[in-house]
Amino acid sequence: MDLPHQSALAPFRLKPWFSPRPWGRHSLSPWYSAAQTGTTEPIGEAWLTGSQCTVETGPLAGQTLASIAASHAAELLGAQATPAEFPLLIKLLFPAEKLSVQVHPDDAHAQAMGQPRGKTECWYVLSAEPGAQIALGLKPALTPEQITPDALRSAISAGTLEDLLNWLPVTPGDMVFVDAGTIHAIGPGVVLLETQQTCDITFRMYDYGRPRELHINDALRVMKNHTAAGKVPPQKLRTASGSEFIRLIQQQYFTVDRYDLCTNSEVIINTDRPGCIVALTCSVSVISASQHAIEALPGQAVVLPASASSLKVETRAGTSFVHCWAP
Repeated sequence: MDLPHQSALAPFRLKPWFSPRPWGRHSLSPWYSAAQTGTTEPIGEAWLTGSQCTVETGPLAGQTLASIAASHAAELLGAQATPAEFPLLIKLLFPAEKLSVQVHPDDAHAQAMGQPRGKTECWYVLSAEPGAQIALGLKPALTPEQITPDALRSAISAGTLEDLLNWLPVTPGDMVFVDAGTIHAIGPGVVLLETQQTCDITFRMYDYGRPRELHINDALRVMKNHTAAGKVPPQKLRTASGSEFIRLIQQQYFTVDRYDLCTNSEVIINTDRPGCIVALTCSVSVISASQHAIEALPGQAVVLPASASSLKVETRAGTSFVHCWAP
């Protein structure tokens, strides 16, 4: 299928940035090798579209995503984009232990703190051991007296906050929406693809005795007793050319679609919004209008500029990939 004229800024692949965390894993196999992570510390997060991630392909190789957003704002983000910052932070999470019980601010609370945006996110479950769980909000059966700020402070002090959380089992393929203001936590034994607003504000309420700072006052200030958080059922949709795909989630700040390609197949993606493609199993080729191909490797993001228009994604082996994009 013919593609339209090439945009000024072609897609490019980013090198992941690895964040050590006390709850992380020493081995990220099969996603990454020890040589890629470059540390013996436990890794909790691989940032695929962090501002500090560097380009691996094309004429912009070696530059950071932040510098490209500043120098090519209109092509990367769209003519009206402010601030000049890639709007989505995509991560892979690797918990070997429980994450802290935490809350993220919404836009209003974040902007009151001088930040451009809050942190609404979602988790796509790539793998899960039997019995794996996430916590999302407070138990619905709790009384109003049990969820007052004073009651929650008492539970934190007593080490019983976990008992108040709404723990949900997860299996591969689940999509979980984590609305800003939702108390949440992640248990061990999962690998999650996280799509979130580009914001790194986290208020920890409880951390299982780890020697890290807590932000109880801030967490209680921004938390909400009722949010839209929850599991999201997938939708089967079709592209304009008739190719089937799965819409995993569509929210105010992001949309995540999954494409399942059979051997020697291709799909055309029409987009005028900034986003990225992440291969989940085998690599795929992302082909721009000039027929320039970028190999999308599992666990790495290929950034799709807003000006890219239509792109072709093809594979020689059966595989799946996700397309995460901002509205």
